[in-house]
Amino acid sequence: MYSIDRLAEQYVRLSLQIGLHCPNFVDAYYGPKEWLPIESKLPLDSIKISLKEAIVRAGELPKEETRQQERRFELLLIQIKAAVVYVDMLQGNFLSFSKECDSLYDAKPLAQPAEDFDKVLIELEELLPGTGELNSRLNRYREGFAIPVGKLERVFSAAINEARRRTLLHIDLPANENFEVELVTDQVWSAYNWYKGNSFSLIELNTDFPIQIERAIDLAAHEGYPGHHVFNALMEKHLVNKNRWMEYSIYNLFSPISLLAEGSANYGIEVAFPWQERLVFEKEVLFPLAGIDPSLCDKYYQIQQVLHKLSYSDNMIAQRFLDGEIDESAAIELLMKYGLNSPEKARQRLSFIKQNRAYVITYNYGQDLVKCYLQSQLKRFDHNELWAVFAELLANPRSGSMMK
Repeated sequence: MYSIDRLAEQYVRLSLQIGLHCPNFVDAYYGPKEWLPIESKLPLDSIKISLKEAIVRAGELPKEETRQQERRFELLLIQIKAAVVYVDMLQGNFLSFSKECDSLYDAKPLAQPAEDFDKVLIELEELLPGTGELNSRLNRYREGFAIPVGKLERVFSAAINEARRRTLLHIDLPANENFEVELVTDQVWSAYNWYKGNSFSLIELNTDFPIQIERAIDLAAHEGYPGHHVFNALMEKHLVNKNRWMEYSIYNLFSPISLLAEGSANYGIEVAFPWQERLVFEKEVLFPLAGIDPSLCDKYYQIQQVLHKLSYSDNMIAQRFLDGEIDESAAIELLMKYGLNSPEKARQRLSFIKQNRAYVITYNYGQDLVKCYLQSQLKRFDHNELWAVFAELLANPRSGSMMK
């Protein structure tokens, strides 16, 4: 008898087949080994036909009895439809940026005009007076806040241990949960969490470029606690091991679940480290460990707060580039202007956009969507209650449209 569990199995098996065509597609898999493909990969046309057949069969399933089961079915169906779109893209049928956001990530982020970012640049000009281009001035200033490579492991260890301590006060994780950290090079990203299953993660830090002091907490919380590591561990614990909802045994990168994964990981930084608590920890622990003068902290973070207002410029630049409105050289110029990157860093960022396309929205729009959704669940703002609804969302995922 066809059931939602059978539908979930089909989704997983077909997702693994897509992964044979695109090595970046399956980000994590910890489901049954017997579901792994053992024969030659299926043609993309065959995968797409099977996915579409699964959608038709899903429409014939009886209505689920509980709201939780309804949400499971709704999200699974959204994920399968997105997989069809991604297979189509692998065959060369690309969408406009806005349609890709909607079809792959179940998201409709609003576009911000360049004029909004120009106003932010004026703020930064006042904070960083001097000669030369603003991005050059900022990068020279930030050089004084780079964590020396020889101290990076110690600083990051202090940051992630504190993030873990704070998270465990509010979220019940499996007793065996753990992680390892490795330093790597030659990547288009600054850090990555490779979730291996059984509550274990490998966290890689890319040292191609200097890592500034604020990134220690950002990456510790985003990649670890209460970010990707916690998200995956909770899904495995509650949905795979307990409920046997096997669609959660696979994480497809270019899929609607990434909006929640990246958005919650970014918002989780603020949940774990409210602003004033973060500044105290930075001044008292991380700055000294990195050998950076703590008296410089306040101005540095004032600038960081203004820089955050430019986060949506990534979306604007990605949209213009992917829709063919600008070429690579123009995209790099905009990444230098609005992202305030060095030429080298701008080229790395463009490589990320070329590889991951509309995925860029999962960080900024995803963060704002998760923040608004969680705050809507609170009767009054209480930080302990915020942790509670945050943990509930991670253990019971929703897509973008389900959080509106």
